[in-house]
Amino acid sequence: MGYEVNSPRIVESIYYECVPVIIADGFVPPLSEILNWDTFSVTVFEKDISRLKEILIAIPMKRYLELQANVKRVQKHFFWNAKPVRYDLFHMILHSIWNSRLNHLQTSSS
Repeated sequence: MGYEVNSPRIVESIYYECVPVIIADGFVPPLSEILNWDTFSVTVFEKDISRLKEILIAIPMKRYLELQANVKRVQKHFFWNAKPVRYDLFHMILHSIWNSRLNHLQTSSS
């Protein structure tokens, strides 16, 4: 199910070119240090779940189409290929680890 904090539903929605709707306060999306999730997803506070339909209907069509177009642009970053392809999930994970390590080293030396 898609009700746990770490759910494969987000990546599945991107795979099927759907705009992810994230309902989790304080959730840090995967690869958020690299990708700006506000450009291709919608975040709804848990307290607003009773207004979910209202919130989603209120998104202008132009904005929705922008979000969906951006989903298509970032989609390649969530694909796992048998043989790594430039900018696929394998490379994004490596970049994420490198970025985390770099930040850790910078914090440690301060």
